[in-house]
Amino acid sequence: MLSVTDPAAPAPCPAPFNLARHVLAAAGERPDHIALQVVRPDGAERWSYARLAAAVQGVAMGLAEEGLRPGDRVLLRLGNGVAFPLAFLGAIAGGFVPVPTAAGLTAAEVARLCAQVRPALIVAGAGAALPEAPPCPVLDEAELRGFEGRPAHDWAMGDADRLAYIVFTSGTSGSPRAVAHAHRAVWARHMMRVGWHAIGPEDRVMHAGALNWTYTLGVGLFDPWAVGATALIPAEGVAVEQLPLLARRFDATVFAAVPGVFRRILAQGNNLALPRLRHGLSAGEKLPPTLRARWRTATGTDLHEAMGLSECSTFLSSSPARPAPDGATGYPQPGRRVAVLGPDGTPVPRGEPGLLAVHRSDPGLFLGTCDGETITPVSDDWFQTGDMVVMAEDGAITSLGRADDMLTAGGFRISPAEIEAAMAACPGVTATAAVELPVKADTTVIALFYAGEAAETTLAAHATSHLARYKQPRLYLRLPAIPVTANGKVNRRKLREEWKVEP
Repeated sequence: MLSVTDPAAPAPCPAPFNLARHVLAAAGERPDHIALQVVRPDGAERWSYARLAAAVQGVAMGLAEEGLRPGDRVLLRLGNGVAFPLAFLGAIAGGFVPVPTAAGLTAAEVARLCAQVRPALIVAGAGAALPEAPPCPVLDEAELRGFEGRPAHDWAMGDADRLAYIVFTSGTSGSPRAVAHAHRAVWARHMMRVGWHAIGPEDRVMHAGALNWTYTLGVGLFDPWAVGATALIPAEGVAVEQLPLLARRFDATVFAAVPGVFRRILAQGNNLALPRLRHGLSAGEKLPPTLRARWRTATGTDLHEAMGLSECSTFLSSSPARPAPDGATGYPQPGRRVAVLGPDGTPVPRGEPGLLAVHRSDPGLFLGTCDGETITPVSDDWFQTGDMVVMAEDGAITSLGRADDMLTAGGFRISPAEIEAAMAACPGVTATAAVELPVKADTTVIALFYAGEAAETTLAAHATSHLARYKQPRLYLRLPAIPVTANGKVNRRKLREEWKVEP
């Protein structure tokens, strides 16, 4: 049997359609139900569905009155708080295109992103880094919040295939790629409900991630709201160690995070009292089997892993209805056409390793990559993810790691070329190579091998000023020279293979 699925086509997206209107449909069905709680140890900010939908439409009106035209891009420089979903959904409600960005980016990094997407407006929270010469007007968070009481803007309805939002993902060249998504992307998330998270109307879903990340936006907000459930978002500044307390105090029934967060929570002890918790969700990087086992022991609940990417969100996963075998990531979600491809681009027999790929017909697949006003669409039948996997006879898929040199930190995929380019400019450095290295049995970090006379303190200071924190190396390793291949390219594989974890 070949490593390919042939499911029935998912239900088509309704037409006309608006992502924001779909996400907030519960405002008409249960207006007084709590949609959002921004939680902290001393309390919570609560938003009902009716209040949230009205504020989103008010923000849409405010953005329109700022002079934005349909299709204009709005760059978001906001932290964890209600302003983020108001800006994101308010832009989409009005027919504009939000572009979320990581809060920790430096001014230079933000400037490069602006050059790619050409925003007509930037919405920025206090202290957010901005380009020295912003290319467009900047609206601060207080001004945005002032739009909440404006008259409701009509939902901008239209073709589900039109551009809805843009997110950034690292490209192998070192330049972050602007990934364009259609309104239908949120409709495609229906396949995750049975295939992964099993969120229902009475759930209270807590996500530990930053709202600028599609994992958090999707699982933490859009999926609960699409079924009328409650989203629990930790406020800016809440420490990971406080999350179990908040999950218990606010009756979380589903908890989502990256493996690193689960690891830090379990470091506090192996007996977590979370009486309302039904299960946990993990994505962003590979979930070690030992970590899943420890979570089961500590909470009495299972952890369900999903594999996805910025271009398609999650598409294969473990679920309460069909838990993954130990060591496997999970199964393709119902309706997902997935394959494991060999070097010739065709599916390999089950049991043989190959590249994981998603069919271009998947309604959650991105429109293409964006450069200015131009979107370059997916041209091949299969979108190859870059992940090496193997599909078992029963369809379970096990991750074997990346087929390329891409790095993973905190759930973010990062191009080593981006780190190397930034660090090569550090005084006293003559050559660099960024590699993901294991430091424990189930923990890896970004390491920078370098040649030159620069001190580690100099390197660390340079990284702080030129790279967002999640991109900064955690190890600095000096070599006489950086190994290269016969073609003169950095030989990162050799560096990985020769690295030894100290006992």
